[in-house]
Amino acid sequence: MKDLLENIKQCTICENHLALGPRPVVSAHPDSKIVIIGQAPGTKVHASGIPWDDASGKQLRNWLDVTVEEFYDETKFAIIPMGFCYPGKEKTGDLPPRPECAPQWHKPLFDELKNIEQVILIGMYAQNYYLGKKAKNTLTETVRNYNEYLPRYLPLPHPSPRNRFWLTNNPWFMDEVLPELRKNVKSIL
Repeated sequence: MKDLLENIKQCTICENHLALGPRPVVSAHPDSKIVIIGQAPGTKVHASGIPWDDASGKQLRNWLDVTVEEFYDETKFAIIPMGFCYPGKEKTGDLPPRPECAPQWHKPLFDELKNIEQVILIGMYAQNYYLGKKAKNTLTETVRNYNEYLPRYLPLPHPSPRNRFWLTNNPWFMDEVLPELRKNVKSIL
C-alpha cells in the first residue's frame, strides 16, 4: 500500500490538463474500514494537501458524526476521490474530476483494502462510476433510494455549503439518510 500511495502521489498522467499542476490527494491504509469517494480536491485542499480540508469537509464530518481525529485516522477512513488533483474552474464552479484517475488507480487501491465495510459515494461522478446502471436518473433519486445500495454503498449529495438549497428542498435527507449513515459509521468504527 505504501508504494502504491507513493506512486499515486507522484502521478502526472493528466498534468497537461491541470491549471495548478498535479498534486494528488489521497489517504488510505490496508486496515481502512470505510471508503469515502468524492469528486476532486478544491483549491483549499490542493493548497494544503489534506483531503476534505475545507467547509465541505467540516460538513461531511458533521454528517458522519465523527471527530477530526477519527476522520483522518486512515485505519478508519480511506479517502479516495474520483479525481486526485484539482481539475480547474469553469463558469459555475470546479471542472469535473479528470477521467484518468479512477480507471488508473481505484482498482489497485481497492485490491489493497481488505477490510472495507462501506463505500460512501459523494456526488454523481462517484455514484455513476460505482453504481453504473443501478444509479437513478438524478442524484436526488439515487440518494433517496440509498437503501437499494446498502450494505456496500451509501450515496450522498456533496456536502458543499453551495448545496444548502438542495438540503432545504429535500428534508428527507436529514430525516432518513443521515441517521442511517451515522448508525452505519458508528457500528463499523
